[in-house]
Amino acid sequence: MMKRSTQDKKFSMAKLQPVLQTAAFRSSAPATAAVMLDLDEPFLVGCRRRAAEFAADMRVPEQRLAWLVIGILTALLIYSYWPGLLNAQSSWNNPQYSHGWIVPLFAAGLLFWWRQPVQPVTLSARLAGIGLLVGSFALRLWCASYRIVTIDMYTFVPALAGVFLLAGGWQMFRWAWAPIAFLIFMYPLPDEATRYLLGPLQTLATMVSTFALQTLGYDAWRSGNIIDVGGHGLNVVDACAGLRMLTIFVALSVALVLVGGRDWWANAVVIAGAVPIALLVNAVRITTAGILHVHADKDFAEHFHDSTLAGGLMMVLALAMLFGLQQLLTSLVVAEDAAPAVVTAPRAGPAAGNPAVSPARKAPGFPALVRPGTAEKVS
Repeated sequence: MMKRSTQDKKFSMAKLQPVLQTAAFRSSAPATAAVMLDLDEPFLVGCRRRAAEFAADMRVPEQRLAWLVIGILTALLIYSYWPGLLNAQSSWNNPQYSHGWIVPLFAAGLLFWWRQPVQPVTLSARLAGIGLLVGSFALRLWCASYRIVTIDMYTFVPALAGVFLLAGGWQMFRWAWAPIAFLIFMYPLPDEATRYLLGPLQTLATMVSTFALQTLGYDAWRSGNIIDVGGHGLNVVDACAGLRMLTIFVALSVALVLVGGRDWWANAVVIAGAVPIALLVNAVRITTAGILHVHADKDFAEHFHDSTLAGGLMMVLALAMLFGLQQLLTSLVVAEDAAPAVVTAPRAGPAAGNPAVSPARKAPGFPALVRPGTAEKVS
């Protein structure tokens, strides 16, 4: 074999250095860059890749043992909470909680998408997991003694979080707590909360709709929860209070926050904005029914208000408002921490000719379709 000259070796290393720098940058890239790479990956390709990674991890005894413990304890929890889970499933027949069936599917999908290999579990994680389980069962026994069914059902969520913390440690808890906490939206509200919310929401919907009709030039006035518009009485009943729209839209907003990858303050604004958006859209629905009372007939107005078409249109309107709020936040704030990598000018000296790469730092917030912690932090 012929030996390369020293000059050829230097030339080869000079060509190789930019490649090595690029590889080093990618290996230490922040979550923001990983988000962009993951979003470019087709969904089915990402699913197959994650399934292959999970299958490879299951060949490692430590990984297999941790997930086996999680599976067994989760199955025992489901068996123990089965009556409460059946009660939750029966509430999904109520239009107010018709979104409940998709909540566990969405949470399971996030757990699959964000999954990371199990790391060694510390003693503090074991104790904290046991504490969550004991606390959940103690609260459940207290609720059973006073026959508080709804809170009894809710304790399934912290108990499941305790299982993941006990078997997977703090590292698993960091990426699993949000999907597990999202399971709370598959349960109905307590009866006491429903009673306390219905009255104020009903009054607020009546007042806002009356003001909207007056602003549009209609002769409208309010008497209790009845709107008189053009001599036609429009009764704002409990079903028109907007509680159904509120519960569904808040759950949807939290789901969008989980996959949005925005800063924590932007997530807080989106979730807080979901409440007035849901109430405003409900008032638009009542106002539209009031206008139809005047220009059509009572039966047609009531049929439109209660129809699936009206509900779908209001959901589209609410999503458009939420999208507008997100675009407003994006336009108002430019995150310097999420800026792309900058290639600086070459320095004089031994490192001349090698551009210095300044990677972006990790922006806070939930990841966007990428598992938390997949990228190392760059100091």
